[in-house]
Amino acid sequence: MSYARKRSRRFWLPLTTVAALLAAGALVTATAVSGAGKATTIKIGFISTCKGPFAPFYDATLLGAAVAMIDQGGKPAGKNPSDGIKGLTIGGHPIRTVNGCSDATPDVALAEARRLVEQVKVDILIAPLSGSEGIAVANYSKKQPNKTFLNGTSGAQDTTLKVRSPNFFRFNTDGAQWMAGIGDYAYNTLKMRNVVTIGDDYDFPYTQTAGFVAEFCAVGGKIPKRIWPPLGAKDYSSYIAQIPKTGIDGFYLTVGGTGTVAFVKEYLAQTSGNLSKKIIFGSVALDPIVVAQLGTRVIGGVTGTDTSPDAGIPLYKKYVRQAVRYYPKLGAGAASSLFSANYWMNTWPAIQALKNVNGDLSGGQKKYRVALNAIGKKGLNTPEGFTKLDQNRQAIGNNYLIKLVKLPGTYKTIRTIPNVSQSFDGFFTTKTPTPSRTSPPCVKKKPPSWVGHYKVGPPKR
Repeated sequence: MSYARKRSRRFWLPLTTVAALLAAGALVTATAVSGAGKATTIKIGFISTCKGPFAPFYDATLLGAAVAMIDQGGKPAGKNPSDGIKGLTIGGHPIRTVNGCSDATPDVALAEARRLVEQVKVDILIAPLSGSEGIAVANYSKKQPNKTFLNGTSGAQDTTLKVRSPNFFRFNTDGAQWMAGIGDYAYNTLKMRNVVTIGDDYDFPYTQTAGFVAEFCAVGGKIPKRIWPPLGAKDYSSYIAQIPKTGIDGFYLTVGGTGTVAFVKEYLAQTSGNLSKKIIFGSVALDPIVVAQLGTRVIGGVTGTDTSPDAGIPLYKKYVRQAVRYYPKLGAGAASSLFSANYWMNTWPAIQALKNVNGDLSGGQKKYRVALNAIGKKGLNTPEGFTKLDQNRQAIGNNYLIKLVKLPGTYKTIRTIPNVSQSFDGFFTTKTPTPSRTSPPCVKKKPPSWVGHYKVGPPKR
């Protein structure tokens, strides 16, 4: 992104002042306000996965971020979201975007966060995509108290529930929240009683599985086995072989990214018939960006998500229109992905808070974070519905059960569970064990309050 220089009247600074500026490494963008005004460029960094198993979602994530900034007054800098945004100025401060690249692993995400914060000197970082990455970036944010961090779309529970960094905000719900209602659906609608779980071996699928296990077991279901292939596995035959042939009613799938396609294709080769009564899908496994590659036998599959493509939410319609208008190559399909929607969810309030303080990031960005907290406390209307933040700066919002009804990605919202908090109606606290290969245990107990009390179909418009 570049900006044309304006002529201004020359003026001289004392050598001591020049030396002080150079010593501090100050970067000043001169403006022509009264011949002596100054406004710094505000740099906003984004990290997503341009490599690894989630590389297919890279453009979709930056699409959500770009559309949020366009909605706030920016203009596309090119044909692709990765080209950035131009023409957005807040309080006289030009906004510049800088993109980083990860591969869904915490070490690479952390290295990119350090590069953007410590070398590129971004003021605000919106990142990352994947679960373990999110925990790493949230922990790193504690070491950078004068910078502000917002989540990308990562959904591991610990990122906010356990880390609780005062300068890390997550305006999207987490992976367990996305499973609100799905355990009840498996038990009471599909009549499943014994379900095997199979998911990538890292923090996000642990969190998703925790939400499913908590609810499914609370209503009486059992989990005889949990299978954990490594993230990015190429061959799933040995893991599919571990799924019992008898004694189970189906399995819960949280293998994501390119792994979803590889796993389902291998499983399809060994079975027959429609899979919608055999598989409960995790949110990523039925995402519109990959679902077209899974074939017609997954039609009818159901998952839980924070995004309802058919709900008729006015801001969702606007968001999709803007995505189609400015980035037609990606269009509505990419926009309906939770990866895109959640980068919007975190970018839009980041820009709004900047407007609320007129671009003032002085004093270690304290005013800016007060403005972000105020937005979160009051709540805001979004493409996903009304959302607000809890005391850990974690989103509370609607969850939707959606059914795939047509390829390449037409969904019907069959249930809405409003105002799902990160506690999952008291199942998760700062003292409960971190979701893992074995946690939480499968225990029958009082189920979440929404069981049997959900809204059929999409939310009211």
